[in-house]
Amino acid sequence: MKTKLLFFSVWLFFAISALSLTARAEESQVVVSASGTVSVKPDMAQFGVVVKSDAKSADKAAADTAEKYRRVQGALRTAGIPFDDAPTASYTVSPRWEWDQSLGKSLLKGYSALHTIMVKVRNLSIVGRAIDAVVQAGADEVQSISFSSSSYEALRQQALAVAVGNARRDAAIMAEAAGGHLGQLIEVSVSQPQYVGRPAMDMMVMRAAPAAPAPTEIAPSEQEIVVTVNSRWHFLASPAVR
Repeated sequence: MKTKLLFFSVWLFFAISALSLTARAEESQVVVSASGTVSVKPDMAQFGVVVKSDAKSADKAAADTAEKYRRVQGALRTAGIPFDDAPTASYTVSPRWEWDQSLGKSLLKGYSALHTIMVKVRNLSIVGRAIDAVVQAGADEVQSISFSSSSYEALRQQALAVAVGNARRDAAIMAEAAGGHLGQLIEVSVSQPQYVGRPAMDMMVMRAAPAAPAPTEIAPSEQEIVVTVNSRWHFLASPAVR
């Protein structure tokens, strides 16, 4: 008898749970996606600097590249960039092969050493000075300048709050238009924030040359942080008017 009673109790529990889930699934809901946008004025920049050398031996290629690297780092100190803001991004020493059509095979022509530095500039007023400094010091390439804000996290949170507010407003309008009013929030999720605008400039290839007649000027454009949320709300129908 006790076994039957226990079985009945378990069955009743699952039956009630299933009915509850079904009733919940049948509840009227308002589903809204909305975005929040905050303007961003960049105050930092980042760019890559490449120094490379070719030589008959790996030792020679590495030594030549090391000398270029030393000169470039010295130039960055002079331009106001501390060593901690100019770390190594990558370093390779590799053989150079060239296809010989007459022999029908690749021949070893020497070695290449390549050292990439990722430079962070925390004061936009010296970006052009830093670029000119590394070019004059013998950098082979200056790559992809990107801009960012030191206040990014605070601005992202601001955009998130705007997005949720917009979602609530739109959901309320939809509920009213459907003849009811908005209930409590059921669920909300956020998508990955996006930068909108032109956060990066195209790669520039520069080689050491005599001093330029005019310094390089870099002027970043204003950007936007866009945060999108997806939300679900209870829809409460208005009582019928008699």
